Amino acid sequence: MSNKLKYVKILTLLFMGIFAVISGYDFYIHRHFKEPVVPSSALTEVRHLSDYEPSLKGTVNDSNIYVFDSGIPGGTALLIGGTHPEEPAANLTALLVAENVRIERGRLFVIIRANRSASTCTRMGEAYPAFYRIKTPWGTKVFRMGDRSSNPLDSWPDPEVYIHYPTRQMLAYMDFRNLNRCWPGRSNSAITERTTWAMMELIRKEHIDIVVDLHEAELEYPVINTIVTHEKGEAVAAMTSMTLTAELFDVPLSMEFSPKALRGLSHREIGDHSDAMSLLLESAEPMLDRIRGITDEYLLMTGKDEFVMKAGEHGLLYSPIDERGWPIDVRVGRHSSTFQTMLQFFSSMYPDNQIIISGIPGYKEIIANSLGTYLHNPQEAKEDNVYYD
Repeated sequence: MSNKLKYVKILTLLFMGIFAVISGYDFYIHRHFKEPVVPSSALTEVRHLSDYEPSLKGTVNDSNIYVFDSGIPGGTALLIGGTHPEEPAANLTALLVAENVRIERGRLFVIIRANRSASTCTRMGEAYPAFYRIKTPWGTKVFRMGDRSSNPLDSWPDPEVYIHYPTRQMLAYMDFRNLNRCWPGRSNSAITERTTWAMMELIRKEHIDIVVDLHEAELEYPVINTIVTHEKGEAVAAMTSMTLTAELFDVPLSMEFSPKALRGLSHREIGDHSDAMSLLLESAEPMLDRIRGITDEYLLMTGKDEFVMKAGEHGLLYSPIDERGWPIDVRVGRHSSTFQTMLQFFSSMYPDNQIIISGIPGYKEIIANSLGTYLHNPQEAKEDNVYYD
């Protein structure tokens, strides 16, 4: 071998090593990035999913559970964000609630990052941004962008076919890592099913009355800007849909029934396997559409995309979109007002189990003032009131 060829090989290996270190460092920073949470003064305690499924102790999915207890008997609600971390309006709404809520009757449990594992990676081959930012009066708050499914580092290998438990319905192999295909879960499986099992144990042991699971969807998907409800929640969903469509939202909020033939989803399995009524919310997120332009933080936060608009002109979408896009303030605002309205109707229908909350900005306030106005500065908070997701 000539010296020249030897040097070429050495340089090639050296450059490959440098690139591996750089990319590995980026993956490490993303996986270990911590998001500070400054809960409202109504916080009673912070629990963890491992309190309900001990095998999650020490794992990435031992997520925080923020508990707000009024001390006055009433009902109990659970708000779930971060089921699919590529849908940021979900975890941002849960964060908004946790940092601003006042609880006047009953109890509220909030999980901001239900599948933390899925927030430590982004969807392969999609060129998602690793982080996104929300401007606040005190600076810029940074969040992890994530994937739809748990990180393969935490759940490997995937089966050739995912057989849902306990129905044995056959689903796509990647649904083994999709939190919203793994309900009601089980304690002796991989991390995603153990996570849903922990939340089911929380729901059963804490006697949760109403569960709301927050999501976003592509505009090409027919289940969008809607409430999907188990039959237990039909009245609450119907009244919420009609009220907000008539009085508040520019784009109607529809209502759909949870299909009994499709298994593993929160709105079906929670209602079937506990006493709670279960509902799921979907807002519009253009970055998830296949017919889109550059996949970057601008698209994620503004929801503006000329290609998605063109798809709408050709009748390919199930949601309207124009030059205003679907900004994150609109999406979070819709989720916030929908959740609060649901609790209002639940409380009026079940007076012995009222859950009365206040202090959370809604649709009009968030659009007028921006989401960042309502997020708290961890640098100014007491150290013992800052938690990390």
